[in-house]
Amino acid sequence: MNVSLLTSFHQPCLPVEQAGSPLKPLASWPFRGILAFAKLTSALLLTFLAGCGSGPDKDTTGTNSTDKLNALYEDYRQFCMRNYPEWATYEGDHRYSDRLTDWRPEAFAARMDSLRSFLQRAEQTDSAALSPGDHLNRDLFIREMDLALEALAFRPEYQPFGQQSGPHIDFPQIVEIQPLEKPSDFAAYFKRLERFPVLLIACETNARQGIAAGQVPPRILIEQVLQQCQTMASYTVEGSPFYRPLIGRKETFGSEYDALDAELRRLIQTAIQPAYQRLTAFLESEYLPACREEPGISALPDGAARYAYAVKSHTTLSLTPDQIFAIGMEEVAAIQTQMEGIKTQTGFNGTLDEFLAYLRTDPQFYYTDKAPMMAEYRAILDKMDASLPTLFGRLPQAPYGLKEIEEYRAASAPQAYYYSAPEDGSRPGYFYVNTTRLEARPKYTMTALALHEAVPGHHLQIAIAQELEEMPWFRRNISSTAFVEGWGLYAESLGFEAGLYDDPYQHFGALAFSMWRACRLVVDVGLHHKGWSREEAVTFMLDHTANSEADVRSEVDRYIAWPGQALAYKIGERKIMELRRRAEAEMGAQFDVKTFHDRLLEQGPLPLPLLEERMNAWMLAARDDAS
Repeated sequence: MNVSLLTSFHQPCLPVEQAGSPLKPLASWPFRGILAFAKLTSALLLTFLAGCGSGPDKDTTGTNSTDKLNALYEDYRQFCMRNYPEWATYEGDHRYSDRLTDWRPEAFAARMDSLRSFLQRAEQTDSAALSPGDHLNRDLFIREMDLALEALAFRPEYQPFGQQSGPHIDFPQIVEIQPLEKPSDFAAYFKRLERFPVLLIACETNARQGIAAGQVPPRILIEQVLQQCQTMASYTVEGSPFYRPLIGRKETFGSEYDALDAELRRLIQTAIQPAYQRLTAFLESEYLPACREEPGISALPDGAARYAYAVKSHTTLSLTPDQIFAIGMEEVAAIQTQMEGIKTQTGFNGTLDEFLAYLRTDPQFYYTDKAPMMAEYRAILDKMDASLPTLFGRLPQAPYGLKEIEEYRAASAPQAYYYSAPEDGSRPGYFYVNTTRLEARPKYTMTALALHEAVPGHHLQIAIAQELEEMPWFRRNISSTAFVEGWGLYAESLGFEAGLYDDPYQHFGALAFSMWRACRLVVDVGLHHKGWSREEAVTFMLDHTANSEADVRSEVDRYIAWPGQALAYKIGERKIMELRRRAEAEMGAQFDVKTFHDRLLEQGPLPLPLLEERMNAWMLAARDDAS
């Protein structure tokens, strides 16, 4: 799953494994994945409103259509940085590093006006004289703005809190990106801490409007949010994530340390802790009693329309929920057959269900200490790094690192996720691993997970997209969920070509991950279209995957919170696999996997129909050249 650090700031209007909006403000949400403050029906939009902000920008004119479009894209970039200051900080733009996103209703209205203004400017640009590249840019910009405006009708700000993203767990991550290297940097940080309670009060106001409108999340999710807030409210000053920037800095900061320490303690005690206490009381006494019992999005007003939008936005295809359900059941059956073969190869005597139970419970498949687990992840990635030149012509310049998911968000977090590097290259991308509940983190899925989240998955694909400097900024930040997550799932399969699945249990782990994503097609539609209960979804996952029950419940809650996003993985992978098989068949001995991958990634994330169109044109040109 691709998410951006502080996803909520990248997609504040709604995040991931994780966030995603085509115009990340998602994913990637972020933009970049996954996952944001307010989620339409607990995450329908994720990052779609990245393009909204306060106040229309001026129309910077140029001498021709291309100049006008380039001016529009630059105005949009400045607009995003100004209106989503946490995201700007993430990307290395520190002009607004003392500010927070405005969550007041009037700010949302102003950002909606700006979004319409951007769309109007794009539509009014004469496209007759545009080059094919400029025409593509304009069409994509219009498409993403159209999707964002369609999403606005669902009022995503009415549901600002979720167990995987929201201001309560996203804001503490500010310490990861805020410039705090010298004493003078702390002034901006302190202003943000002072403003955090105001942000939460605005979110509470929006949540109350959601209650009045009948737009509330499922109770099971807000129970987890309550636990997260209680944890944050219970920290001592020294244990607070917000105090971390001063730890170990006494000698470095010298005579200025004591004043900084006193002010940071004051802000944690008088602003941060009371804000979490207030939010905890609101959730417990007012919000939880109003939450719905039904897990599916269909329980909300216009539920069918909401889910149809979620399916369209995350898959980029015109599939119906019933069609997706049928695809999922077909995939489950096919993968089950492959699993039987690997089970036999291991020498296990018993049924597949018994083999899955064996994998879930035998201690040999689980670590009891996180240190060797993290070391093994590093070893897997080192092996894959060495194989990348045999699979890709172009490799990213940006490095990546390995980190543990923070304690305060780990309980409701997925197994792992990826946070992309900022645009300015000041930090690497990070593959985050959940080191809690080690009994639910099997060794045999580690290879597939590492390949998906880091290389050749999210890090390679997203870093290459960021380095496409010839493209407009908004193109480098598009988050097409089906492309991004489809690529991540396809990247898992490249482990076979790199020789990383020689062990039958790691091979089974790759199949287990493929089965997991196939089950998502069934369970997501079941929850949000067919009226399944949470327990029905959990039972289906337990019957068909090797995941532990604790992991399955966490995953199902993620699908409840993020309708439609889980569909993107298998749908996107199927399309990429289809394109590769077609290229191999049509090009025969001329097929080169490095060229195929480079062509696939050279335009950044694209909607699947457009990706297919471009790859078909490449195959046709290659065939003509050969003849």
